Formats: sequence, structure tokens, C-alpha cells
Amino acid sequence: MTRDEVLDEFRAAGALLEGHFILSSGLRSAVFLQKAKVFADPARTERLCRALADKVRAELPEQPTVIVSPAVGGIVPGYETARQMGLKALYVERENGEFALRRGFELGPDDRVLVVEDIVSTGLSSRECIEAIQATGATVIAEACLVDRSGGEADVGVPLIALLFVASTMLNYFLPPGTTFEPLIALTQYKVPAYPADQLPPELAAIPAIKPGSRGLA
Repeated sequence: MTRDEVLDEFRAAGALLEGHFILSSGLRSAVFLQKAKVFADPARTERLCRALADKVRAELPEQPTVIVSPAVGGIVPGYETARQMGLKALYVERENGEFALRRGFELGPDDRVLVVEDIVSTGLSSRECIEAIQATGATVIAEACLVDRSGGEADVGVPLIALLFVASTMLNYFLPPGTTFEPLIALTQYKVPAYPADQLPPELAAIPAIKPGSRGLA
């Protein structure tokens, strides 16, 4: 699957939102990728996760024995990527604020784990997920995601394979033909920016913030 084909899937799903958004990390952004709209279409999800599985096979010298995802956002792409690779799909979820394996899921020293996420921004949830997996004695060999919106800067502690790296110059591909998105700074100058709540540019601070993701702020 080419870059343009991936972008076409997100565009067709109406998955690019513009405004003032609170990300799961707590940072603020003028752009939000609503992956739930992508995952609402099983055929679209299958196409994207098949492409991700193919990329993992091509780029990893060692193939995983199991896939683990962080709940909630990683469950659907984790399951479908595992199905494409003929592997089991497990997930970690928060218990007392920290990720842990529950529901009878087990990992051991012989397991070689591929973590699958939907979208990586800061890499925080990925690192927390990886720490929970490593606590079981299993080895995390890599992480894969549909979209790395950090532009390749997120450090998750293991190799990161992304179907799409979103840099500022690529965002216009999401929009209908003939339109452009011009947030606070020209898109050609930066990756999709995210800001701490107390460091918002005036233009973004003037827009009421909404939390479209799966986790509310404390």
C-alpha cells in the first residue's frame, strides 16, 4: 500500500478533524486523527492492517510470536494485524492507573512480542505498554502502528514501524481536493504540533477545547 493509498483511506473515512483538541497525552493540537471512523469500516481496517502486517514482515529480521496492544485504541488494529499474521492478539489495560495483562492473558520468557498501536503521538502509552509486557519476562522486539504523528521523533524504546509517518507537509493529502489546512503555522514548516495546556499559541487558545479520544483528563 502506497502512502497516497493510506491517506486516501483516512480521507475517505472522514478521519481528519480540525479545531482545538486535547490528546490522550494531555497535549493540545489543532489536528486530531479520529481513527474510530477508520475502524468503523471492517473492510478498510482489514486493508490497512494487512498493509501493516506486510511491512512488519518485510522490515523485521525476527518475526513475533504474539501481538499485544494497549486498550482501548490499540485493540482493533492489534486484533486485525494479528489475524493477518496468524498470531494471537492480546491486550493490556489499565488497573489502578497502570497497564497490566488481565482476563487470563499470559506471556512468558519465550514470547517475542510485537506491540501494535493505532496512532503514536508522544509514545507515552507505548512505553507504558512495553514496560508492562517486559514485567512478564517476555521480550518486545518492535512496535508497529498505523500512523506515527510525531514525524518519526517519538521514542518508544524499541524499533517503531509505521504505515504512515505524518509530517506537516503531508496533512493536506487528508483534505478534499482543492482545499488546504492552514493552522497556526504553515504546514510546510513543522510536524503536526502539540502543546502543553499552559503554552498554547493565542490562535489555538481562542478555540474551545474538546476531548475526542477515549480517555478523559483527570
